[in-house]
Amino acid sequence: MTDHCKIAVDSGVCRMITAISARENEMGLVELTIESDCPHILMMSWHMEPISPYTEVEAPMCDTEVYKLASKYLPHAACPVPCAMVKAIEVAGNLGLKRDVSIKIE
Repeated sequence: MTDHCKIAVDSGVCRMITAISARENEMGLVELTIESDCPHILMMSWHMEPISPYTEVEAPMCDTEVYKLASKYLPHAACPVPCAMVKAIEVAGNLGLKRDVSIKIE
């Protein structure tokens, strides 16, 4: 398994690109570093604290810290970035394997 993960997200029609880097720290919490073209994602990222991977991935979706912040800062519910953040936390926290996720729209 791993204690770090990098994810690139092309959010689709808005063409905003986000780079997510997740690392597990010495306390077992995952820290996210976010670079994004989207001002809303950046604002959200400024308020993110280190996260317990166990708590985050086992919580109901609306109770995760990522989705609470997304609800506060993101104007578009279909944004794929929060999902990518949770996946990064899962992988960096050694709770999941590195495997690509895909959404194809036809």
